[in-house]
Amino acid sequence: MEDKYYIELKEKALKVEIYDRARDYAKDKNKVSAYFEMGELLSKAGKEYGKNIINNYSEKLMVEVGRKYNYRTLYRMRKFYEIFSNGKLTTMWSKLSWSHYREVLSLKNINEIIYYLNECEIDEIRTGAAI
Repeated sequence: MEDKYYIELKEKALKVEIYDRARDYAKDKNKVSAYFEMGELLSKAGKEYGKNIINNYSEKLMVEVGRKYNYRTLYRMRKFYEIFSNGKLTTMWSKLSWSHYREVLSLKNINEIIYYLNECEIDEIRTGAAI
């Protein structure tokens, strides 16, 4: 027979874990959505101000907001927007985490990117795990 204190302790620990996972999931969905919107701004700014805009913006943002807004991150945001703004993949972009996108956006071939993102989605369906 399990000790009543252990049972209560375990229940509370599980509640904390569930809450943390739900909070992390919501936080990451917000990040994906915000990065999509930021990618749109970068795409529009690039059309208006030229190709070097990501470099210019990253230099300013790293000083004013934080080092994570470097050239590579902003480039990935723009690429993310440009891939998913076409309407064909819009249902997929909100299902995965930014970690998934960060990995595949380094690929050059759009077909490879779509293939690996589809694999992530299929794996999530198969395992029932939250992405």
